[in-house]
Order: sequence, then structure tokens, then C-alpha cells
Amino acid sequence: MTTTHYHSATNPVERLFNSSVRWLADRGVNMAGAQSLTVYGRVSGNAQRIPVNPIVIGGREYLVSPRGNTQWSRNARVNPTAVLRRGRRERGVTLVEIFDADVKTTVITDYLRRWGWEVGRFLPDGLTPTSEESVLRANLDALPVFGVN
Repeated sequence: MTTTHYHSATNPVERLFNSSVRWLADRGVNMAGAQSLTVYGRVSGNAQRIPVNPIVIGGREYLVSPRGNTQWSRNARVNPTAVLRRGRRERGVTLVEIFDADVKTTVITDYLRRWGWEVGRFLPDGLTPTSEESVLRANLDALPVFGVN
């Protein structure tokens, strides 16, 4: 779970897009539910902000890292204290990685239904928003999921 694998490295256009979405979320503009997540570096302790798409299932909020074991997901494993923000609304949260395959399958399935159009190109090879459950389950380890407490 701690590999440095990314499914797709960001290019300059994607970095600009992510910065724009984060900037808009920081100002309260709801871009398909996007919020700004601040995590703290596992070595440096420095704040790192990225746009995320929280999803609520069964009354519980989750975050998915569709690019795989990214910097923010590895930072959250070491230092689970984070901040979610949209506009002026900011809340401190604790991120708890989910390992239960049934829960992860449900979360990722719903996440892909909602944001597959946006994140589909970042997913592991062979996985699409319309993949069979068996294909999704085969890729669970490559897609970190965190519960937001």
C-alpha cells in the first residue's frame, strides 16, 4: 500500500486545471462537489492542498485517490489530520484508510458513477467507470479510499 505508483502523472494542463478547481473551491464555487483538501507532509510537515471530490454513502463521507498512491494519500496514512474546505467553510477532519473490500467496492463504484467522466483517464489500465465488479475488485489495492471523520 505504500508504493510510489501513480496511474497517470499530471501534465501542465492538468496541474493548471487542478489549481483552478482548488482556487474555485477555496472561494466557495461548487464544481461538481469539489473541495480543497489540506494534508501535511509525512516528512516535511508542510501543508499540501489539492482538490478532491468527497462522496457521502450511507451517511459517511469518503475520499478516493483515483490516481493511486499519490502524495496526498501517502501523507494521510502517516498524518491523518487534514482540513476540508469549500469557500469560507473549513473543517478539521481525520482521514482513516478503508481496507474492507466490500466497503471499498461500494465507495469506488459510486465514486466512478458520479465522477468517472472526470477521473476515468487516471484509473489503472483496464478499469473504467462501467467495469464489472470483478475488474473493480481486482484493482482495489491500487485505489486508496479514506473515511472522513
